[in-house]
Amino acid sequence: MPIILVRGESGARYRARMPAVLGAHPSRALERALRRARADVVDLQRQLAAVAESTQQVPDDEHDAEGATIGYERARLRALVAHTEREVGDLEAAVARAAGGDYGRCLACGRPIAPERLAALPATPVCLPCAARPDRR
Repeated sequence: MPIILVRGESGARYRARMPAVLGAHPSRALERALRRARADVVDLQRQLAAVAESTQQVPDDEHDAEGATIGYERARLRALVAHTEREVGDLEAAVARAAGGDYGRCLACGRPIAPERLAALPATPVCLPCAARPDRR
């Protein structure tokens, strides 16, 4: 049975239905996602270090036949590390909101965030209408 958010639904009733989205304990699901994201950061940093180590012998990769590939791989890994570090920060904030009892409430307008949005983006701090506002982009 799908979870439907009814406009005007009280916060207490909304939170009572929240576990159906992220399991019995939303904070545990968030903490698991946070642990995975932190492990991903470590793994990506190891990969980046391995690429750096493999090119220590020949630091000038512009003139190397494999240079473009190595440069691309460095840039790709740096971007992935930055993205995953932002994800860690977002998840840490979501865990803090869950601990404070504010998880699932939009930080912009205070209304409940749709359970479907939380299922897709567990760390999101805003509801879909607020995220779609031009001033939030």
